[in-house]
Amino acid sequence: MDFDRLSQLRSAHGGWRLLLADSAPMVVSFFHRVFIEPNVRAMAEGELVSRLEDHLAGIREVHGDEAYPRAALLYLKDWADDRRAWLRRYYVSDSDEAHYDLTPAAEGAIRWLAGLEQPRFVGAESRLLTVFDLLQQIVRGTETDPAARIAELEARRESIDAEIERIRDGELSLMDDTRLKERFLQMADTARALLADFRQVEHNFRQLDRQVRERITWFEGGKGEVLEEVFGEQDAIADSDQGRSFRAFWDFLMSPARQEELSSLLGKIFELEAVVELKPDRRLKRVHYDWLEAGEVTQRTVARLSQQLRRFLDDQAWLENRRIMELIRALERKAVAVRENPPLKFDLSLDMPLPELNLVMDRPLFSPPLRPEITEPTTLADGALIDAAALFEQNFVDRLALEAGIRRALQERDQISLADLLELEPLEQGLAELVTYFAIATDTAGALIDEGQTQTVSWTPSEGPRRQARVPLLIFSR
Repeated sequence: MDFDRLSQLRSAHGGWRLLLADSAPMVVSFFHRVFIEPNVRAMAEGELVSRLEDHLAGIREVHGDEAYPRAALLYLKDWADDRRAWLRRYYVSDSDEAHYDLTPAAEGAIRWLAGLEQPRFVGAESRLLTVFDLLQQIVRGTETDPAARIAELEARRESIDAEIERIRDGELSLMDDTRLKERFLQMADTARALLADFRQVEHNFRQLDRQVRERITWFEGGKGEVLEEVFGEQDAIADSDQGRSFRAFWDFLMSPARQEELSSLLGKIFELEAVVELKPDRRLKRVHYDWLEAGEVTQRTVARLSQQLRRFLDDQAWLENRRIMELIRALERKAVAVRENPPLKFDLSLDMPLPELNLVMDRPLFSPPLRPEITEPTTLADGALIDAAALFEQNFVDRLALEAGIRRALQERDQISLADLLELEPLEQGLAELVTYFAIATDTAGALIDEGQTQTVSWTPSEGPRRQARVPLLIFSR
Protein backbone atom coordinates (compact mmCIF):
# COMPACT_ATOMS: atom_id res chain seq x y z
CA MET A 1 0.00 0.00 0.00
CA ASP A 2 2.65 2.51 -1.02
CA PHE A 3 2.00 5.91 -2.64
CA ASP A 4 2.52 4.83 -6.26
CA ARG A 5 0.27 1.79 -5.91
CA LEU A 6 -2.51 3.84 -4.32
CA SER A 7 -2.21 6.50 -7.02
CA GLN A 8 -2.60 3.83 -9.67
CA LEU A 9 -5.63 2.32 -7.94
CA ARG A 10 -7.24 5.74 -7.62
CA SER A 11 -7.14 6.27 -11.37
CA ALA A 12 -7.73 2.69 -12.59
CA HIS A 13 -9.98 0.93 -10.05
CA GLY A 14 -13.69 1.13 -10.84
CA GLY A 15 -14.74 0.99 -7.19
CA TRP A 16 -12.55 3.95 -6.25
CA ARG A 17 -13.89 5.92 -9.23
CA LEU A 18 -17.40 5.21 -8.01
CA LEU A 19 -16.63 6.59 -4.56
CA LEU A 20 -15.15 9.77 -6.10
CA ALA A 21 -18.06 10.38 -8.49
CA ASP A 22 -20.38 13.33 -7.80
CA SER A 23 -23.34 11.11 -8.65
CA ALA A 24 -22.25 8.35 -6.26
CA PRO A 25 -25.32 8.60 -3.95
CA MET A 26 -27.69 8.13 -6.89
CA VAL A 27 -25.63 5.39 -8.53
CA VAL A 28 -24.96 3.39 -5.35
CA SER A 29 -28.57 3.57 -4.17
CA PHE A 30 -29.78 2.36 -7.58
CA PHE A 31 -27.27 -0.50 -7.80
CA HIS A 32 -28.04 -1.61 -4.26
CA ARG A 33 -31.80 -1.63 -4.85
CA VAL A 34 -31.67 -3.37 -8.24
CA PHE A 35 -28.69 -5.77 -7.99
CA ILE A 36 -27.41 -6.21 -4.41
CA GLU A 37 -30.58 -6.35 -2.31
CA PRO A 38 -32.57 -8.81 -4.51
CA ASN A 39 -29.37 -10.66 -5.60
CA VAL A 40 -29.96 -10.17 -9.33
CA ARG A 41 -27.04 -11.37 -11.46
CA ALA A 42 -28.06 -9.79 -14.78
CA MET A 43 -30.89 -7.71 -16.21
CA ALA A 44 -32.07 -6.84 -19.70
CA GLU A 45 -31.58 -3.29 -20.93
CA GLY A 46 -35.29 -2.51 -21.30
CA GLU A 47 -36.17 -3.52 -17.76
CA LEU A 48 -33.11 -1.79 -16.29
CA VAL A 49 -33.92 1.44 -18.14
CA SER A 50 -37.47 1.34 -16.77
CA ARG A 51 -36.25 0.86 -13.20
CA LEU A 52 -33.69 3.64 -13.53
CA GLU A 53 -36.35 6.01 -14.86
CA ASP A 54 -38.50 5.27 -11.79
CA HIS A 55 -35.48 5.80 -9.54
CA LEU A 56 -34.65 9.15 -11.18
CA ALA A 57 -38.28 10.24 -11.04
CA GLY A 58 -38.34 9.67 -7.28
CA ILE A 59 -35.15 11.73 -6.84
CA ARG A 60 -36.46 14.58 -9.05
CA GLU A 61 -39.67 14.79 -7.04
CA VAL A 62 -37.61 15.68 -3.98
CA HIS A 63 -34.64 17.58 -5.45
CA GLY A 64 -36.23 19.18 -8.52
CA ASP A 65 -36.27 18.42 -12.24
CA GLU A 66 -32.67 19.66 -12.63
CA ALA A 67 -31.32 16.72 -10.61
CA TYR A 68 -29.76 14.19 -12.98
CA PRO A 69 -31.42 15.50 -16.17
CA ARG A 70 -29.98 12.94 -18.63
CA ALA A 71 -31.93 10.03 -20.07
CA ALA A 72 -31.75 6.69 -18.25
CA LEU A 73 -30.22 4.83 -21.21
CA LEU A 74 -27.41 7.38 -21.50
CA TYR A 75 -26.57 6.86 -17.83
CA LEU A 76 -26.42 3.07 -18.28
CA LYS A 77 -24.13 3.28 -21.31
CA ASP A 78 -21.88 5.74 -19.46
CA TRP A 79 -21.65 3.45 -16.43
CA ALA A 80 -20.76 0.50 -18.68
CA ASP A 81 -17.96 2.43 -20.43
CA ASP A 82 -14.36 1.48 -19.64
CA ARG A 83 -13.85 4.91 -18.06
CA ARG A 84 -16.36 3.94 -15.34
CA ALA A 85 -16.43 0.11 -15.39
CA TRP A 86 -19.34 -0.06 -12.94
CA LEU A 87 -21.54 -2.21 -15.18
CA ARG A 88 -20.77 -4.92 -17.73
CA ARG A 89 -22.78 -4.59 -20.95
CA TYR A 90 -23.00 -7.75 -23.05
CA TYR A 91 -25.30 -9.76 -25.33
CA VAL A 92 -26.58 -13.27 -24.66
CA SER A 93 -26.69 -15.86 -27.43
CA ASP A 94 -30.49 -16.09 -27.77
CA SER A 95 -31.36 -12.37 -27.62
CA ASP A 96 -30.48 -9.21 -29.51
CA GLU A 97 -31.13 -7.03 -26.45
CA ALA A 98 -28.20 -5.87 -24.35
CA HIS A 99 -27.89 -7.14 -20.77
CA TYR A 100 -26.14 -5.55 -17.79
CA ASP A 101 -24.37 -7.02 -14.78
CA LEU A 102 -22.65 -5.38 -11.82
CA THR A 103 -18.85 -5.50 -11.85
CA PRO A 104 -16.97 -6.88 -8.81
CA ALA A 105 -15.26 -3.50 -8.31
CA ALA A 106 -18.58 -1.65 -8.05
CA GLU A 107 -20.03 -4.32 -5.75
CA GLY A 108 -17.01 -4.08 -3.47
CA ALA A 109 -17.42 -0.31 -3.18
CA ILE A 110 -21.13 -0.65 -2.41
CA ARG A 111 -20.55 -3.25 0.30
CA TRP A 112 -17.82 -1.06 1.81
CA LEU A 113 -20.26 1.85 1.99
CA ALA A 114 -22.87 -0.41 3.56
CA GLY A 115 -20.33 -1.32 6.23
CA LEU A 116 -19.96 2.35 7.23
CA GLU A 117 -23.40 2.37 8.81
CA GLN A 118 -23.39 2.06 12.59
CA PRO A 119 -24.11 -1.61 13.46
CA ARG A 120 -26.72 -2.46 16.03
CA PHE A 121 -23.98 -3.99 18.16
CA VAL A 122 -20.53 -5.39 17.56
CA GLY A 123 -20.33 -9.16 17.97
CA ALA A 124 -17.01 -9.46 19.76
CA GLU A 125 -17.63 -12.86 21.34
CA SER A 126 -18.67 -14.64 18.13
CA ARG A 127 -15.67 -13.23 16.28
CA LEU A 128 -13.32 -14.35 19.03
CA LEU A 129 -14.81 -17.84 19.03
CA THR A 130 -14.47 -17.96 15.26
CA VAL A 131 -10.78 -17.09 15.58
CA PHE A 132 -10.26 -19.82 18.17
CA ASP A 133 -12.15 -22.35 16.06
CA LEU A 134 -10.07 -21.55 12.97
CA LEU A 135 -6.83 -21.78 14.94
CA GLN A 136 -7.88 -25.15 16.34
CA GLN A 137 -8.73 -26.42 12.84
CA ILE A 138 -5.30 -25.33 11.59
CA VAL A 139 -3.50 -27.02 14.48
CA ARG A 140 -5.52 -30.23 14.17
CA GLY A 141 -5.07 -30.31 10.40
CA THR A 142 -1.29 -29.90 10.56
CA GLU A 143 -0.49 -32.11 13.57
CA THR A 144 1.82 -34.94 12.50
CA ASP A 145 2.22 -36.66 15.89
CA PRO A 146 -0.35 -39.51 16.14
CA ALA A 147 -0.17 -39.53 19.94
CA ALA A 148 -0.97 -35.82 20.14
CA ARG A 149 -3.93 -36.18 17.78
CA ILE A 150 -5.28 -39.15 19.73
CA ALA A 151 -4.92 -37.24 23.01
CA GLU A 152 -6.77 -34.25 21.56
CA LEU A 153 -9.61 -36.46 20.26
CA GLU A 154 -9.90 -38.22 23.64
CA ALA A 155 -10.14 -34.84 25.38
CA ARG A 156 -12.93 -33.82 23.03
CA ARG A 157 -14.71 -37.12 23.67
CA GLU A 158 -14.49 -36.64 27.43
CA SER A 159 -15.92 -33.13 27.06
CA ILE A 160 -18.81 -34.45 24.96
CA ASP A 161 -19.49 -37.27 27.44
CA ALA A 162 -19.53 -34.77 30.32
CA GLU A 163 -22.02 -32.58 28.46
CA ILE A 164 -24.25 -35.58 27.78
CA GLU A 165 -24.26 -36.45 31.48
CA ARG A 166 -25.20 -32.86 32.43
CA ILE A 167 -28.12 -32.95 29.98
CA ARG A 168 -29.31 -36.26 31.43
CA ASP A 169 -29.17 -34.67 34.89
CA GLY A 170 -31.42 -31.84 33.65
CA GLU A 171 -28.72 -29.18 33.20
CA LEU A 172 -29.62 -27.98 29.69
CA SER A 173 -27.69 -24.80 28.87
CA LEU A 174 -29.27 -22.59 26.20
CA MET A 175 -27.83 -19.67 24.31
CA ASP A 176 -29.16 -16.28 25.46
CA ASP A 177 -30.76 -13.78 23.08
CA THR A 178 -27.68 -11.55 22.85
CA ARG A 179 -25.35 -14.30 21.71
CA LEU A 180 -28.06 -15.68 19.40
CA LYS A 181 -28.54 -12.30 17.66
CA GLU A 182 -24.80 -11.83 17.45
CA ARG A 183 -24.22 -15.12 15.68
CA PHE A 184 -27.21 -14.64 13.36
CA LEU A 185 -25.94 -11.25 12.17
CA GLN A 186 -22.48 -12.70 11.56
CA MET A 187 -24.03 -15.55 9.57
CA ALA A 188 -26.04 -13.09 7.46
CA ASP A 189 -22.96 -10.99 6.65
CA THR A 190 -20.98 -14.08 5.67
CA ALA A 191 -23.82 -15.41 3.49
CA ARG A 192 -24.07 -12.12 1.56
CA ALA A 193 -20.30 -11.97 1.17
CA LEU A 194 -20.37 -15.39 -0.49
CA LEU A 195 -22.60 -13.96 -3.24
CA ALA A 196 -20.00 -11.28 -3.91
CA ASP A 197 -17.31 -13.96 -4.10
CA PHE A 198 -19.26 -15.72 -6.86
CA ARG A 199 -19.32 -12.54 -8.95
CA GLN A 200 -15.54 -12.17 -8.49
CA VAL A 201 -14.89 -15.80 -9.48
CA GLU A 202 -17.10 -15.37 -12.54
CA HIS A 203 -15.17 -12.22 -13.45
CA ASN A 204 -11.86 -14.09 -13.21
CA PHE A 205 -13.05 -16.87 -15.53
CA ARG A 206 -14.50 -14.28 -17.91
CA GLN A 207 -11.11 -12.57 -18.08
CA LEU A 208 -9.54 -15.92 -18.96
CA ASP A 209 -12.17 -16.41 -21.68
CA ARG A 210 -11.35 -12.99 -23.11
CA GLN A 211 -7.62 -13.68 -23.12
CA VAL A 212 -8.19 -16.99 -24.92
CA ARG A 213 -10.29 -15.32 -27.61
CA GLU A 214 -7.67 -12.63 -28.18
CA ARG A 215 -4.86 -15.18 -28.35
CA ILE A 216 -6.77 -17.34 -30.84
CA THR A 217 -7.57 -14.30 -33.00
CA TRP A 218 -3.93 -13.27 -33.38
CA PHE A 219 -2.22 -16.65 -33.16
CA GLU A 220 -0.75 -17.98 -36.39
CA GLY A 221 1.18 -20.99 -35.14
CA GLY A 222 0.16 -24.59 -34.63
CA LYS A 223 -2.77 -25.78 -32.59
CA GLY A 224 -0.58 -27.58 -30.11
CA GLU A 225 1.27 -24.45 -29.05
CA VAL A 226 -1.79 -22.31 -28.34
CA LEU A 227 -3.69 -25.17 -26.67
CA GLU A 228 -0.73 -25.99 -24.44
CA GLU A 229 -0.60 -22.39 -23.29
CA VAL A 230 -4.37 -22.05 -22.85
CA PHE A 231 -4.85 -25.30 -20.96
CA GLY A 232 -1.78 -24.51 -18.88
CA GLU A 233 -3.40 -21.26 -17.71
CA GLN A 234 -6.74 -22.99 -17.14
CA ASP A 235 -5.09 -25.70 -15.04
CA ALA A 236 -3.20 -23.04 -13.13
CA ILE A 237 -6.47 -21.30 -12.24
CA ALA A 238 -8.21 -24.57 -11.35
CA ASP A 239 -5.27 -25.66 -9.16
CA SER A 240 -4.86 -22.26 -7.49
CA ASP A 241 -6.05 -21.67 -3.92
CA GLN A 242 -9.11 -19.83 -5.22
CA GLY A 243 -9.94 -22.57 -7.73
CA ARG A 244 -9.64 -25.41 -5.20
CA SER A 245 -11.67 -23.48 -2.63
CA PHE A 246 -14.43 -22.76 -5.16
CA ARG A 247 -14.51 -26.40 -6.31
CA ALA A 248 -14.78 -27.68 -2.73
CA PHE A 249 -17.51 -25.15 -1.95
CA TRP A 250 -19.45 -26.11 -5.09
CA ASP A 251 -19.19 -29.85 -4.36
CA PHE A 252 -20.42 -29.23 -0.82
CA LEU A 253 -23.35 -27.12 -2.03
CA MET A 254 -24.39 -29.54 -4.79
CA SER A 255 -25.04 -32.31 -2.26
CA PRO A 256 -28.84 -32.81 -1.87
CA ALA A 257 -28.35 -33.79 1.75
CA ARG A 258 -26.49 -30.54 2.46
CA GLN A 259 -29.20 -28.51 0.74
CA GLU A 260 -31.91 -30.14 2.83
CA GLU A 261 -29.83 -29.61 5.96
CA LEU A 262 -29.38 -25.90 5.15
CA SER A 263 -33.10 -25.49 4.48
CA SER A 264 -33.94 -27.18 7.77
CA LEU A 265 -31.45 -25.13 9.78
CA LEU A 266 -32.56 -21.81 8.25
CA GLY A 267 -36.22 -22.72 8.81
CA LYS A 268 -35.63 -23.41 12.52
CA ILE A 269 -33.51 -20.28 13.03
CA PHE A 270 -36.08 -17.95 11.46
CA GLU A 271 -38.72 -19.24 13.90
CA LEU A 272 -36.71 -18.21 17.00
CA GLU A 273 -38.15 -15.20 18.85
CA ALA A 274 -34.77 -13.47 19.16
CA VAL A 275 -34.27 -13.68 15.40
CA VAL A 276 -37.83 -12.51 14.69
CA GLU A 277 -37.15 -9.40 16.81
CA LEU A 278 -34.29 -8.49 14.44
CA LYS A 279 -36.76 -8.40 11.50
CA PRO A 280 -34.27 -10.12 9.18
CA ASP A 281 -34.47 -10.14 5.43
CA ARG A 282 -36.67 -13.10 4.50
CA ARG A 283 -34.55 -13.69 1.41
CA LEU A 284 -31.84 -15.07 3.71
CA LYS A 285 -34.09 -18.09 4.24
CA ARG A 286 -33.36 -19.16 0.67
CA VAL A 287 -29.81 -17.84 0.40
CA HIS A 288 -28.46 -21.28 -0.51
CA TYR A 289 -30.64 -21.25 -3.62
CA ASP A 290 -29.12 -17.87 -4.49
CA TRP A 291 -25.70 -19.49 -4.12
CA LEU A 292 -26.76 -22.21 -6.56
CA GLU A 293 -28.03 -19.68 -9.08
CA ALA A 294 -24.83 -17.64 -8.84
CA GLY A 295 -22.75 -20.80 -9.17
CA GLU A 296 -24.65 -21.81 -12.31
CA VAL A 297 -23.68 -18.50 -13.92
CA THR A 298 -20.03 -19.22 -13.13
CA GLN A 299 -20.32 -22.74 -14.53
CA ARG A 300 -21.87 -21.40 -17.75
CA THR A 301 -18.91 -19.05 -18.15
CA VAL A 302 -16.52 -22.00 -17.91
CA ALA A 303 -18.66 -23.95 -20.41
CA ARG A 304 -18.51 -21.01 -22.82
CA LEU A 305 -14.70 -21.10 -22.60
CA SER A 306 -14.68 -24.80 -23.50
CA GLN A 307 -17.06 -24.16 -26.40
CA GLN A 308 -14.71 -21.49 -27.75
CA LEU A 309 -11.79 -23.93 -27.64
CA ARG A 310 -13.80 -26.62 -29.44
CA ARG A 311 -14.79 -24.14 -32.15
CA PHE A 312 -11.15 -23.20 -32.60
CA LEU A 313 -10.17 -26.84 -33.04
CA ASP A 314 -12.98 -27.50 -35.52
CA ASP A 315 -12.13 -24.44 -37.62
CA GLN A 316 -8.43 -25.23 -37.71
CA ALA A 317 -9.03 -28.88 -38.64
CA TRP A 318 -11.43 -27.88 -41.45
CA LEU A 319 -8.94 -25.37 -42.88
CA GLU A 320 -6.07 -27.83 -42.73
CA ASN A 321 -8.10 -30.60 -44.40
CA ARG A 322 -9.23 -28.23 -47.13
CA ARG A 323 -5.65 -27.17 -47.83
CA ILE A 324 -4.52 -30.82 -48.01
CA MET A 325 -7.27 -31.66 -50.48
CA GLU A 326 -6.36 -28.67 -52.66
CA LEU A 327 -2.73 -29.84 -52.81
CA ILE A 328 -3.79 -33.39 -53.69
CA ARG A 329 -6.11 -32.16 -56.46
CA ALA A 330 -3.35 -29.98 -57.89
CA LEU A 331 -0.94 -32.94 -57.98
CA GLU A 332 -3.56 -35.11 -59.70
CA ARG A 333 -4.22 -32.49 -62.38
CA LYS A 334 -0.50 -32.09 -63.10
CA ALA A 335 -0.03 -35.87 -63.28
CA VAL A 336 -2.87 -36.17 -65.80
CA ALA A 337 -1.45 -33.30 -67.87
CA VAL A 338 2.01 -34.89 -68.24
CA ARG A 339 0.81 -38.49 -68.53
CA GLU A 340 0.98 -38.58 -72.33
CA ASN A 341 4.00 -36.27 -72.73
CA PRO A 342 6.36 -36.85 -69.84
CA PRO A 343 9.25 -34.35 -69.59
CA LEU A 344 12.53 -35.48 -71.10
CA LYS A 345 14.64 -33.44 -68.74
CA PHE A 346 13.98 -33.00 -65.09
CA ASP A 347 14.83 -29.57 -63.78
CA LEU A 348 15.14 -29.97 -60.03
CA SER A 349 16.42 -26.46 -59.40
CA LEU A 350 14.52 -24.33 -56.91
CA ASP A 351 13.98 -20.61 -57.06
CA MET A 352 15.53 -18.54 -54.33
CA PRO A 353 12.94 -17.47 -51.76
CA LEU A 354 12.07 -13.79 -51.90
CA PRO A 355 10.73 -11.78 -48.97
CA GLU A 356 7.15 -10.60 -49.19
CA LEU A 357 6.77 -6.92 -48.40
CA ASN A 358 3.64 -5.73 -46.66
CA LEU A 359 3.89 -1.97 -46.34
CA VAL A 360 1.49 -0.14 -44.10
CA MET A 361 1.07 2.76 -46.53
CA ASP A 362 -0.01 0.35 -49.29
CA ARG A 363 -3.24 -0.34 -47.45
CA PRO A 364 -6.23 1.70 -48.65
CA LEU A 365 -7.85 4.19 -46.34
CA PHE A 366 -11.19 3.50 -44.78
CA SER A 367 -14.15 4.56 -46.87
CA PRO A 368 -17.49 4.80 -45.05
CA PRO A 369 -20.30 2.90 -46.75
CA LEU A 370 -22.95 4.86 -48.56
CA ARG A 371 -26.16 5.26 -46.64
CA PRO A 372 -29.21 5.95 -48.81
CA GLU A 373 -31.37 8.85 -47.76
CA ILE A 374 -35.05 8.34 -48.47
CA THR A 375 -36.78 11.71 -48.63
CA GLU A 376 -40.04 10.68 -50.29
CA PRO A 377 -42.73 9.01 -48.18
CA THR A 378 -43.24 5.32 -48.92
CA THR A 379 -46.68 4.58 -50.31
CA LEU A 380 -48.67 1.48 -51.19
CA ALA A 381 -49.80 0.55 -54.67
CA ASP A 382 -53.08 2.41 -54.23
CA GLY A 383 -51.29 5.55 -53.07
CA ALA A 384 -52.14 5.25 -49.34
CA LEU A 385 -49.44 5.72 -46.70
CA ILE A 386 -48.17 2.68 -44.78
CA ASP A 387 -49.47 2.54 -41.23
CA ALA A 388 -46.43 1.75 -39.08
CA ALA A 389 -48.36 1.77 -35.81
CA ALA A 390 -48.61 -2.03 -35.85
CA LEU A 391 -44.83 -2.29 -35.58
CA PHE A 392 -44.89 -0.50 -32.22
CA GLU A 393 -47.80 -2.50 -30.78
CA GLN A 394 -45.94 -5.82 -30.69
CA ASN A 395 -45.51 -7.45 -27.28
CA PHE A 396 -42.33 -9.30 -26.36
CA VAL A 397 -42.70 -12.08 -23.81
CA ASP A 398 -39.45 -12.85 -21.97
CA ARG A 399 -39.51 -16.67 -21.73
CA LEU A 400 -36.37 -16.78 -19.59
CA ALA A 401 -38.00 -14.50 -17.00
CA LEU A 402 -41.07 -16.77 -16.85
CA GLU A 403 -38.89 -19.87 -16.40
CA ALA A 404 -37.00 -18.10 -13.60
CA GLY A 405 -40.32 -17.32 -11.89
CA ILE A 406 -41.29 -21.00 -12.08
CA ARG A 407 -37.98 -22.05 -10.51
CA ARG A 408 -38.41 -19.51 -7.70
CA ALA A 409 -41.89 -20.81 -6.94
CA LEU A 410 -40.68 -24.43 -6.85
CA GLN A 411 -37.90 -23.69 -4.38
CA GLU A 412 -40.33 -23.81 -1.44
CA ARG A 413 -42.75 -26.47 -2.76
CA ASP A 414 -42.69 -29.64 -4.82
CA GLN A 415 -45.33 -28.60 -7.37
CA ILE A 416 -47.55 -25.63 -8.22
CA SER A 417 -50.50 -25.12 -10.53
CA LEU A 418 -50.69 -22.34 -13.10
CA ALA A 419 -53.43 -20.52 -11.18
CA ASP A 420 -51.34 -20.48 -7.96
CA LEU A 421 -48.26 -19.44 -9.93
CA LEU A 422 -50.08 -16.46 -11.46
CA GLU A 423 -50.99 -15.26 -7.95
CA LEU A 424 -47.24 -15.04 -7.24
CA GLU A 425 -46.21 -13.91 -10.74
CA PRO A 426 -49.18 -11.95 -12.24
CA LEU A 427 -49.54 -11.75 -16.01
CA GLU A 428 -48.10 -8.58 -17.52
CA GLN A 429 -48.45 -9.35 -21.25
CA GLY A 430 -51.91 -10.90 -21.09
CA LEU A 431 -52.85 -13.80 -23.33
CA ALA A 432 -49.45 -13.93 -25.05
CA GLU A 433 -47.73 -14.56 -21.72
CA LEU A 434 -50.34 -17.19 -20.80
CA VAL A 435 -49.67 -19.07 -24.04
CA THR A 436 -45.93 -18.91 -23.30
CA TYR A 437 -46.48 -20.78 -20.01
CA PHE A 438 -48.05 -23.67 -21.96
CA ALA A 439 -45.16 -23.56 -24.46
CA ILE A 440 -42.73 -23.89 -21.54
CA ALA A 441 -44.75 -26.82 -20.17
CA THR A 442 -44.51 -28.73 -23.45
CA ASP A 443 -40.70 -28.45 -23.33
CA THR A 444 -40.34 -29.25 -19.61
CA ALA A 445 -40.17 -32.83 -18.31
CA GLY A 446 -41.61 -31.93 -14.90
CA ALA A 447 -44.77 -30.23 -16.25
CA LEU A 448 -48.21 -31.88 -16.61
CA ILE A 449 -51.12 -30.67 -18.78
CA ASP A 450 -54.40 -32.39 -17.85
CA GLU A 451 -56.96 -31.63 -20.56
CA GLY A 452 -59.63 -33.49 -18.59
CA GLN A 453 -59.65 -30.78 -15.93
CA THR A 454 -59.83 -27.00 -16.31
CA GLN A 455 -58.84 -24.02 -14.26
CA THR A 456 -59.76 -20.35 -14.50
CA VAL A 457 -57.07 -17.69 -14.59
CA SER A 458 -57.58 -13.93 -14.72
CA TRP A 459 -55.54 -10.83 -15.35
CA THR A 460 -56.00 -7.08 -15.55
CA PRO A 461 -54.68 -5.46 -18.77
CA SER A 462 -53.20 -1.98 -18.78
CA GLU A 463 -56.33 -0.73 -20.57
CA GLY A 464 -59.76 -2.30 -20.30
CA PRO A 465 -61.67 -4.49 -17.83
CA ARG A 466 -60.34 -7.54 -16.01
CA ARG A 467 -60.28 -10.66 -18.19
CA GLN A 468 -60.60 -14.37 -17.50
CA ALA A 469 -59.65 -17.51 -19.41
CA ARG A 470 -60.57 -21.17 -18.85
CA VAL A 471 -57.55 -23.34 -19.67
CA PRO A 472 -56.54 -26.99 -19.10
CA LEU A 473 -55.06 -27.79 -15.70
CA LEU A 474 -51.31 -27.09 -15.82
CA ILE A 475 -49.01 -28.24 -12.99
CA PHE A 476 -45.28 -27.55 -12.76
CA SER A 477 -43.14 -29.93 -10.65
CA ARG A 478 -39.51 -30.04 -9.59
